Amino acid sequence: MKKRAAVLCGAAAVLAGSFTAVPAEASGPHTAAPKLAWTKCGTTGHPTLQCASLKVPLDHANPAGRQITLALTRVPHSAKKFQGPLLVNPGGPGGSGRTLAGFVATSLPEAVAAQYDVIGFDPRGVGRSTPALNCRPGHFKPVRPDSVPVTPQIERANLVRAKAFADACGKKYADVLPYIDTVSAVRDMDRIREALGAGNLNYFGYSYGTYLGAVYGKLYPHRVRRFVLDSVVDPTGVWYEDNLTQDHAFNDRHRAFMSWVAQHDKTYRLGTDPARVETKWYAMRAALAKKPAGRKVGPSELEDTFMPGGYYDGYWPYLAEAFAAYVTDRDADPLVEAYETFGAVDAAGENGYSVYTAVQCRDAGWPRDWETWRADNWAAYEKAPFMTWNNAWYNAPCAFWPTGSRLPRNIANGDLPPVLLFQATDDAATPYRGGVLVHRMLYGSSLVVEEGGGNHGITLSGNACLDRHLAAYLTDGTVPRGAGEVDAVCKAQPAPKPLAARSGPSRGTTLHRLLGFRG
Repeated sequence: MKKRAAVLCGAAAVLAGSFTAVPAEASGPHTAAPKLAWTKCGTTGHPTLQCASLKVPLDHANPAGRQITLALTRVPHSAKKFQGPLLVNPGGPGGSGRTLAGFVATSLPEAVAAQYDVIGFDPRGVGRSTPALNCRPGHFKPVRPDSVPVTPQIERANLVRAKAFADACGKKYADVLPYIDTVSAVRDMDRIREALGAGNLNYFGYSYGTYLGAVYGKLYPHRVRRFVLDSVVDPTGVWYEDNLTQDHAFNDRHRAFMSWVAQHDKTYRLGTDPARVETKWYAMRAALAKKPAGRKVGPSELEDTFMPGGYYDGYWPYLAEAFAAYVTDRDADPLVEAYETFGAVDAAGENGYSVYTAVQCRDAGWPRDWETWRADNWAAYEKAPFMTWNNAWYNAPCAFWPTGSRLPRNIANGDLPPVLLFQATDDAATPYRGGVLVHRMLYGSSLVVEEGGGNHGITLSGNACLDRHLAAYLTDGTVPRGAGEVDAVCKAQPAPKPLAARSGPSRGTTLHRLLGFRG
């Protein structure tokens, strides 16, 4: 959103959850979770990593019924001062969190990470948890129909794809789909806490993981110790309205990319006027509709390729090179390579998308009348053409989903210790308004804003100011306090440089590979 945070000075600090001992496990009304059997599964980058699995009820209302398995990882604490488990989640829904544990443990200051068991997990349906969903292998095989339904034939082709995906999910996972949702995942999180022998839970979630954490706080407020929510979902719009809001934010972010390309005209030779650069991008899209690049990149795949630039500006130099090569040099090979790097969907992506749709379609009501979708998305497209229709078709299976929908959770909460929120002002995937709203809804929370930042997932990504607030909170519960709607402001990191001036992969690039897109 366009609203900007005011710079606040002289913020006071408060302490929350400053105890260091972890209370004994509390018994619940269900069968106690089994203890975890950790085995070594270290890697070169994370040599102390351990793995385990945990059985949980498919239906938490029937704890003695069918069980499913969650895959977990752990980087154990090494300090004498132990602050309990820190459960981490990359978002999605559908994101695999097993590898995030190692990243968080090595990216936090060593003295801070050493005080926690950093726990990663694949939520139900995801990755190495079983069963792992893959509703319709090959659903994103190129070249797909143009996302913009300018003819009845194109609209019909996209509707057929969306309905085929929903039908395939219903046929393949009829017994599982009613239980792939946020509330079930939250109850899994509490079973993980119990299996770890922890009376309270520390949590660090990105993107959709912020909603997951907020719902956990609503259902288990007495279990919350320290909660970090980075790039905050607007809980009042789940999920149909949130996706329409995204369309406008992504269009703004795409135009920011066009401006960046224009600023580096000496490198990319696409012009110094952002509007003309944008015109060339849409001309490229029109050309690909007539002749897909490498028989792989049509207009829909082009949107898939450039959409990650809306999540993370570290991808801009790579996307700009592919753009310039196609337009200026008539060379499609870099564009195909960019698609294979940023846009193509592999088996893991198919799994993530299957869980994404299962959760979002089950979590909340969606219009079942396609006329509503058509009207709303054409209205959004008029102002935000970049990815409105691509986003609509990505979510369109929800118009045909085989299970009923739950009611969204009201996450407003006055029973929590201080929760620490991080939000960039120009975030496209979770626009700024969501961070402000959740700050108001979680009484006593603290909001740290990255002024002028447009990336999604901003802590542990190279901004030292943000990371100082994160480290202080995880060390002893310190949160900043300001006089307005924002408690602390950090300047955004500088814009990226063209590839010739860049060094190796940054920590931000590593993080955003773990977070993925659409979350």
